[in-house]
Amino acid sequence: MSTEDLVSVDYEVFGRVQGVFFRKYTQAEGKRLGLAGWVQNTAEGTVRGQLQGPRSKVKEMQEWLKTTGSPSSRIIKAEFKNEKTVENLDYSSFKVAR
Repeated sequence: MSTEDLVSVDYEVFGRVQGVFFRKYTQAEGKRLGLAGWVQNTAEGTVRGQLQGPRSKVKEMQEWLKTTGSPSSRIIKAEFKNEKTVENLDYSSFKVAR
């Protein structure tokens, strides 16, 4: 059993991140890393959501959100806030929220 802390963090990604399959790629990457959480488009043209899982995997996903994204996205910046340690995950998988 891993003793690594489970963490939860909110994120918002700015740039050309809507209409470029960003949510689909984010969901796939989150699942690949074994994370739980969600991703959705905002009215402001950003993408936001929440990541939950082992600290190292969440860090890996944060790096991915800052630098990679979907192939045709153009990420200007990614912001992360409300990071906290959690006892249990609030979600069973990684979902695209509408």
